[in-house]
Amino acid sequence: MSHTGIARSEVTGEKGFAVETTFVLFFLAVEFGRTLTRISFDNFLMVITLLMVIVLPYFLAADAKTNFVNWVFGRSLIAGFAILLGALFNQTLGVVLPETFRFLPLTLLIVTAMFSCYIQFYGFLRLHLAK
Repeated sequence: MSHTGIARSEVTGEKGFAVETTFVLFFLAVEFGRTLTRISFDNFLMVITLLMVIVLPYFLAADAKTNFVNWVFGRSLIAGFAILLGALFNQTLGVVLPETFRFLPLTLLIVTAMFSCYIQFYGFLRLHLAK
């Protein structure tokens, strides 16, 4: 825990940028970009989840120096780039890459989400020596 009483992740950059949630954001946006051509309830839920992954980690790992607008702008750029990569990835399926590779972004999303949960729970639950 920090001196303000807020639990922080062990893996944060110099500017309070939560690295593990950025990877989850990236692979979630790639998966969203891959499925962008069809309109479905799943895509609606993915948009809501993307917005939450963009905004909510700020409140867990933000420094006093980090501006909320800069945080959201930076993570939105990452999400936009990943959505573009996902759309390009979808175009290569069956042409450049085998059709079975279509599950790769979701597989990587699941692995990074599990890793991120482990890091977050470790940060919250690790034992501290009494002073």
